[in-house]
Amino acid sequence: QVQLVESGGGLVQPGGSLRLSCAASGTALRMYGMGWYRQAPGNQRDLVARISSLGTPNYADSVKDRFTISRDNAKNTVYLQMNSLKPEDTAVYYCNKIGSTWLWGRGTQVTVSS
Repeated sequence: QVQLVESGGGLVQPGGSLRLSCAASGTALRMYGMGWYRQAPGNQRDLVARISSLGTPNYADSVKDRFTISRDNAKNTVYLQMNSLKPEDTAVYYCNKIGSTWLWGRGTQVTVSS
């Protein structure tokens, strides 16, 4: 069974930065396109960044030029570097496979507030 563990969230002021990590067990992430999703209270879970198995990234317009997704296949981990954070980035962030998802992890809370 695939398990995903997200970490790195926290409270940050507007304009600040955070780096999220997603560690997987039970499978080799290198075979899959992976994504970072976020869900704010009362909203649906949205895909904000994705990276193909070959390392090609793609971003939602709302985070383009501020967020960077990357992967380290040797560590079986996917990262999300978030810069120039805004209050509207506040959400629980999850990682998962693109397409038919695995069981969701607990996510990591990101709160952007002064």
